[in-house]
Amino acid sequence: MPAITVDDLTVLPRISAPGLGDQPRPVKQVSTAPQGYEGEGFPVRRAFAGLDLRDLDPFIMMDQMGEVEYAPGEPKGTPWHPHRGFETVTYMIDGVMGHTDSHGGGGSITDGDTQWMTAGSGILHIETPPEWLVTSGGLFHGVQLWVNLPRSDKRTDPRYQDIRSGEVGLVTTPDGGALVRVIAGDVDGHVGPGSTHTPMTMVHATLEPGAQLELPWQVDFNALVYVLNGAGTVGIDRQPIRMGQSAALGAGDYLTLAADQRQESRSPKMDVIVVGGEPIRDAIAWAGPFVMNTKAEVLEAYEDFQKGRFGHIPA
Repeated sequence: MPAITVDDLTVLPRISAPGLGDQPRPVKQVSTAPQGYEGEGFPVRRAFAGLDLRDLDPFIMMDQMGEVEYAPGEPKGTPWHPHRGFETVTYMIDGVMGHTDSHGGGGSITDGDTQWMTAGSGILHIETPPEWLVTSGGLFHGVQLWVNLPRSDKRTDPRYQDIRSGEVGLVTTPDGGALVRVIAGDVDGHVGPGSTHTPMTMVHATLEPGAQLELPWQVDFNALVYVLNGAGTVGIDRQPIRMGQSAALGAGDYLTLAADQRQESRSPKMDVIVVGGEPIRDAIAWAGPFVMNTKAEVLEAYEDFQKGRFGHIPA
C-alpha cells in the first residue's frame, strides 16, 4: 500500500497516551459493507451502509473503491455528473485518478494524495484514469467520503483542494507500533492540511501486527472506523473487526484499535480510515448527486442542473 510512509517511525512525533480520567469510546455497532459498482463499473464497498444514520452525521456515505487489479483496457472512472450541497473527499491509495470540474479545479492524484471538492451551490465534474493506465491496466484502490454541509453553507461557492501526500501530518504511537496520517483536522495537536467547512477529522492509520493504537479524539465529534485491509479488534472490549467492516463508536476521549498478531500474507498490516466530525443535526433530503435539506431544494437542484446553471463542461 503506497500511501506515504516512514522507514523509521521512531523519528516521528508521538501522540499522547490516555491520561488519568480519560474515557475510552465504546463500540456501538459493527457493520459489514455491501459490495456493488459505481460510475462506469468500478467495484466499491459502501463502507457505512448498515450503521445507524444518527451516528454518521455530518457524513453522508463513504465508498472503498477497489481494491482491484485491472487488466489492460479495463480501468474505469465516472462520466460527467453534477453535485450540490456537500463535499467529496477522494483519497487515492493505489493507482491514479484524474479530476476535472466546471469551475476550473482538477488534477491527478496517486499514492496518498487527496482531492477535496466542495460542491456547494453546484458543480459538474468527471473522474477518470489516465489514458496510459487504461492501456496498461494496474492496481486501483481509494476511498471517497461525502461530507455534508450545514444549511448555511449549502450554496457556498465551489472549491477544489489538491492535497499532496507529502503535506499530510505524520505521527506515531508512544511505542512506534502504528503510523497515523492526519489528512484533515486535529489529532492531539497534530493538524492535517485539509480545510473543511464542517469541523471534522480524517486519518489513515497503519498498525503493525500485534500493535495497539489509542487515538485521542475530539470529545464533541462522532467517531467512525473502517478497515481497509487486515484484521484486529476495536474498543477496549476487543470486538473483532476485519477488512470491509466499519464500527460506530460512542462518546469518549479516545478510541482503541489493535491489529491481530497474525495477518494474511496479502495484507501484512492492518489499515484503517478513522473519521469524525461535529454533528450538523439538519434535516437531510438526499437524491442521487444532491444532498439538501428539503425535497423542494432537491427538485430545484435537478432543475438548475438541467438548465445549465452548474457551469459548462470544458472543451
